[in-house]
Amino acid sequence: MSEDFYDVLGVSRDASKDEIKNAYRKKAAKYHPDVSDEDDAEEKFKKVQKAKEVLTDDEKRQMYDQVGHERFQQSQKRGGGGGGRGGGNPFGGGGNPFGGMGGGGGGFEDIFNNLFNGGAGGQQRTRPQQGRDVAQRISIDLEDAYHGVERDVTVRRREVCPECDGEGHPDDAEVNTCSECNGSGQQTTVQQTPFGRVQQTTTCRGEGETYSEDCSECRGSGRVRRTRDVTITIPAGFRDGQRLRYRGEGEPGENGGPNGDLFVEVTVRDHDEFERDGDDLRYTHPISFPQAVFGATIEVPTLDGEEELTVPAGTQSGSTFTVSDAGMPHLDGRGHGDLYVEVHVVTPEDLNKEQREALKEFAEAGGEEVKEGLFQKLKNSL
Repeated sequence: MSEDFYDVLGVSRDASKDEIKNAYRKKAAKYHPDVSDEDDAEEKFKKVQKAKEVLTDDEKRQMYDQVGHERFQQSQKRGGGGGGRGGGNPFGGGGNPFGGMGGGGGGFEDIFNNLFNGGAGGQQRTRPQQGRDVAQRISIDLEDAYHGVERDVTVRRREVCPECDGEGHPDDAEVNTCSECNGSGQQTTVQQTPFGRVQQTTTCRGEGETYSEDCSECRGSGRVRRTRDVTITIPAGFRDGQRLRYRGEGEPGENGGPNGDLFVEVTVRDHDEFERDGDDLRYTHPISFPQAVFGATIEVPTLDGEEELTVPAGTQSGSTFTVSDAGMPHLDGRGHGDLYVEVHVVTPEDLNKEQREALKEFAEAGGEEVKEGLFQKLKNSL
């Protein structure tokens, strides 16, 4: 993958902001570490994020186009961008010109740490850090949401390498002194800030040591990608788009930090008969013309069996009746919503001779003159 931000996203240098955002979404979906099988997916994902961050900011993009990729990156490093993880302006990362991106890397916060905390910014990297969260999505039927259901979700995440126990090298690898920090475990850099030149001490990535051989399984990273099944419980009454959180089922932490969490977003599929409205359900039920005229007791389906509904005499098409507590369960476990049944009077299309004569008598008894097309008029009025 080319380093040039336009090449990273696969867009032309005169691409619009919308084109850049669309390209970013496609690339991000391709290289996201949670879904990509490529070994360097995480690094590519970071490049895609950085490219989008710069090219969708008018000032950063103008500067990038003027000075070119290399000089732009150098200006970031001089301004505390933390090796390219900060933003495009000369003072640091992210959309805030005075802040980093939250993962360490020399923004304005690090400068204050060095000024007032005795170089604590470098020590931040050795503190325990929680692992990354993992997101997953699952689809269920409305019946599952009504009753509650258990499902197995396949989660792809980074785990501690079983071959080297997360060390990144074989036990018999030769240990060498790191040439970047001379074995001290820390590196000192000087940054140009709005307050002048500030010295910053950071923890060396190798912590003072390098090894003659990387682990063949994880290639020195100490982490490998694995898939595992997690059983999740979706409670009755769960709604479309809600999320479940499973603590500790995300990726492992750093320096003894806790695992991240697993977030499962639940999508509830549309139902063929019922329409959900919060915890209420809506249903359309056909009735015959005689049932509408004389009234009737009908059976309507629910998600928990049939229920009887009384249709009074003289019911009009489009009338709505309520079946109490026949809707979705409330998530707190206290009762259900209601089922709203809208009745639709069905006009018969094929009448036999006796039916036609009876309907004529009915119309004449009501004072209507029976003419050709009366039945269509009656049909349209229902």
